[in-house]
Amino acid sequence: MANLVIAEDAPHMLRLLEMTLRKKGHRWTSVRSGDAALAAIKKLKPDAAILDIMMPGMDGLAVLGELKKDPTTEQTPVIILTALGHSITQQQAISSGAAAFLTKPFSPISLLKIIDEIIPPSE
Repeated sequence: MANLVIAEDAPHMLRLLEMTLRKKGHRWTSVRSGDAALAAIKKLKPDAAILDIMMPGMDGLAVLGELKKDPTTEQTPVIILTALGHSITQQQAISSGAAAFLTKPFSPISLLKIIDEIIPPSE
């Protein structure tokens, strides 16, 4: 079971993410902006974060950049989630330090598989 921060401003997508995480017993904190995501990640120290790229205020890639600059959050795995399926966007996310990239619409199974891959099992 993982603790995650989800940053997603679309209510329907947030519900899908929450239903997917609930099925595996994961816990999460949901926020709707990049600024709130950055604050939540710094405060809560989650096992991973799921960031939408297009959000009010700071976008997901900017949040990722800030996380990677901070020694207290630089190791937090980040999954970038976006409707922008361009390979340039994916390359930018991965080169900025994202652990994974998912294009909307996504398969819930794919999301759970990524979470299992990026979060080490509890000892």
